[in-house]
This record gives sequence, C-alpha cells and structure tokens, in this order.
Amino acid sequence: MSEPWKLGASEAARAIASRKLTPAALVDALLTRSERIDSDVKAWVRLARESALREAAALGAEADAGQLRGPLHGVPLAIKDILYTEGIETNVGSRLLAGFLPAEDAAVVRRLRAAGAIVLGKAAMTEFAAMDPAPTRNPWNLAHTPGGSSSGSAAAVAAFLAPGALGTQTAGSIIRPASYCGVVGLKPTYGAVDRSGVFPCAWSMDHVGPIARSVEDVALLYRGMADAPPSASPPEKDLRIGIADRYFGERIDADTRRAFEAMVDALKAAGARIVNVTLPKTFEAGVDAGIVTMYSEMAAVHRERFAAQRKHYGWKLACLLEAGGEVRAADYLRAQQVRRIAAAQLSELFSQVDCLLTPSTPAPAPKGLGATGDWTHNLPFSSSGHPALTVPVALSGAGLPIGVQLAARHGGEERLFRCGAWVERLVHFVHRAPCH
Repeated sequence: MSEPWKLGASEAARAIASRKLTPAALVDALLTRSERIDSDVKAWVRLARESALREAAALGAEADAGQLRGPLHGVPLAIKDILYTEGIETNVGSRLLAGFLPAEDAAVVRRLRAAGAIVLGKAAMTEFAAMDPAPTRNPWNLAHTPGGSSSGSAAAVAAFLAPGALGTQTAGSIIRPASYCGVVGLKPTYGAVDRSGVFPCAWSMDHVGPIARSVEDVALLYRGMADAPPSASPPEKDLRIGIADRYFGERIDADTRRAFEAMVDALKAAGARIVNVTLPKTFEAGVDAGIVTMYSEMAAVHRERFAAQRKHYGWKLACLLEAGGEVRAADYLRAQQVRRIAAAQLSELFSQVDCLLTPSTPAPAPKGLGATGDWTHNLPFSSSGHPALTVPVALSGAGLPIGVQLAARHGGEERLFRCGAWVERLVHFVHRAPCH
C-alpha cells in the first residue's frame, strides 16, 4: 500500500484487519514522514521508535494468525506528554520533570493498548498544560500558533504524522488546537474517561479526549477509551440543533461569522431542525466560576514545587499560579457551587435540543507563537462538564481552518458523533495542510 501515512485511524484498522497493511509498515511510514517534516512542525517531544516497531511486529504476527486484540489493532497514536507512559519519558512540557519515567501507563493508555493501539510517541504541549507555549507550529501556516495545550497532538494529526492522538482539556486545550489545525477533536463528558495516570492541571475540570481527522476516527478512539458504553442517538433528520442567543457571536471575526452562518444555512437546506435557544441566566457566571476553580486548583497542584523552584516556571504560568494562590477557600467553594448551578441549568437547555452549534473559536489561529489563542468558546463546556466536538468546515481568507463546535447533554457523545458526521458530509473539508 503506497503512502500508508495518509490513512485515518479507521482506514488503517480495516487495512490491518484485512491484511492489506502491516502495523510495521504503517509505523515505519509515519516515522519516516516525521523525520522529514517534524523539524518544521515540532509536534513530537519524543518518538518511541524502538518500542513502537517492536509492538508493531508483535501485533503484525497476531494479525497474521487471525488474532486481533480489538478495533484499534496496529493503529499508532500520538500521546500528549501529560499522560504517563510506562518506560517512556513524560515531562508535562516542563524542565522540572526532565527524566521522569513512569512505572506504568495512564489508565486510558492501557485501555487503548488493550484495544490494539501502538504508542508512536509523546506529543509536545504547553508547560504543565497552561499558557506558556510549546515549540509546535501550525501545519497550515508555520508562522501561526497550533493552539494549546494539546499543541503537538493536534499538529501531529493535521500534518499526517499520526492517524490519531490523545489530548487533554481543562479550558480549551482539545477543541481550540483541533480547530486551529483543521482536525476533529472531542472533549468528552467530565468523568467519562479515567484520568488515573494523567498529571493534573485542575482536577475538577480536567478531561482526556481524542483528536483525529474525521468524526468516524474520533468516535472509534473514544469508544476504545471511555468507561461508559455508547448511548442511543436519534436519526439525523430528527436531530434538533440549537443556536445560542448570545455569547458565542460577540467576539467572532468576519471569516468565522461567514463560515458559521453558511454552516447553519447548509444544515437548514439539508432538513435540519434549527432551534433558537436562550442560554441560562447563569451561563456567564458558570464560565467565570470555572476560571476561579481552574486557577485555584492549579495553584494547589503546584504549591510545594512552585514555592521551591519558582524560577524554573514560565512567566505566564507563574503569574497564573500566584493569582490562584490568592483565591480564598470561601471563594473557591462558592465558585464550585456556581458551577453546579450553571451546569444544571445548561442541562435543562439540552432537553430542548440534541446539540448546541457554535463557532469553535472566535477566529482562526492567530499569527505568532507567543500565545495559544482564545479559549472563550470552549471554557463553558469544560466548566459544566458537557461534551463538545469540533469539526472543520472552512478556510479563512488567509487559508487557515475554521471549525464549528457542537455540545450536548452529559453522556451525549453519540449525538455529537451523529451531528458531527452530518456536518462533515455537508462541507467535504479537505485535510491538506500546506506542510505536506
């Protein structure tokens, strides 16, 4: 099979299962491609070359014997460097953890390995999943940010260095980089994916989720990593798609507005049931409470290390930790209370619609590598714990990807996949980042 690095996760799994492709050939093709272009993209912080080839050989022998471990048999994945990987260095984007070799895999990595996945390498990320950027560049334009904190995960998938990846999100760290890099990303329902063996950012808002180049592939990865079984989803034409009355249109640029309105028109023309909805009065308060929670919990995670080694922290993260350390216990507890109230009221909205459709980000990836972009549209669902999916739908006038975000009720991932696949078919977005 020529150029196997072009295959998505589902295509690769099918090719391996039918013995048209070996896991070793796929891993070798991806490693060769990484050697050729990752010096520009900088998606990888380290490749697990020897162990990936060793695993691929073993999985290939099993496939030849007709023994498949699961639906991801032989599929290589990029793993964000915040997830522990047995015997593979995990730095969490910081020099403070240089040389750290976890004794075991994170729970989600174990699950994916059990389904047949191969750890191809560790993807670059921002320092401790905060705001100090990774060295990664956006494959669509190397002068622009790929977003963060799952910078390398999104860029690796967009640049065809891996057919799928794992990221994490506390504010906007899956949806934003996936949107900026023109790929599909899922932030699952809070708690749907086991976070054991994931270095914490803010424990009551941390999520682990997949990134890939299609909704089908993201769904495949999610089903391999989630604790909850898939739930039923209504037929496409019965899906009620909500458009919010405020917040998501307040800061968007002209290209994003045009792309979003065109998407709504396309869904209407295809027979979608578009419903204008009023966001709860507590919506913005829930967002603000999420920020207070996130900063406070991050300060708690780093309290001892930061006090002893402050000079080794990036200045943006240091400022954030100092601010979080000033949050009083009463204010933190009140923020948690507000989050619960806001999330409950948002859940009531999802009794009116199956999915809420918004722009994924206010604008495409900004120029420059000193910041990771705007999390405004993603933080609401990180704070509330509702699942969200981004799907690329257009390019800006400057040739940068624009995505739409879908959110659903807690446990509503299958509805997101159904609606996201419909969006995907209507727009026919072509994954061809110029770094090719």
